[in-house]
Amino acid sequence: MHRVGIIPFDTRDSDVALLFVTSQTRGRWILPKGKIESGETHIQACHREGFEEAGVKGVVLDDFPMTVVVTKLTDKGKREVPVTYYPFLVTEQLDDWPEKDKRQRHWALIEDAPRVAYREDLLPLIRQFGDLRAWITEAANSRKSARQAELTPAP
Repeated sequence: MHRVGIIPFDTRDSDVALLFVTSQTRGRWILPKGKIESGETHIQACHREGFEEAGVKGVVLDDFPMTVVVTKLTDKGKREVPVTYYPFLVTEQLDDWPEKDKRQRHWALIEDAPRVAYREDLLPLIRQFGDLRAWITEAANSRKSARQAELTPAP
């Protein structure tokens, strides 16, 4: 069954950092993903998965979907599953979230991400994110500027 995931990230100056979470079963560093619930859009699923698994809220950059095949360990053995990931600009990181007791979080600079990511499955995804970095960063900075303008009181 097709799944949806997020690539939680933030930018500061020219740096880009990705947020990884541990998998529930084996404690490996992965990116949040899950099944699309009935009636849910990809974007709604991204927001839900980001909150449930990583305790983050943010903006889905839906212009940059990236689909990869990941290997999932099930009680029947390994299964390959297509997952469409979306860049997810983190605007808020919460101290309390639904899977807090089941997962850890770890920020890594994009240059270090291939050493953090457990799955070989994620390396092409991280490479693709890196290839799109200029456009993703531009979109993220545009969103940040708009958000800052909303939060700044008028003179």
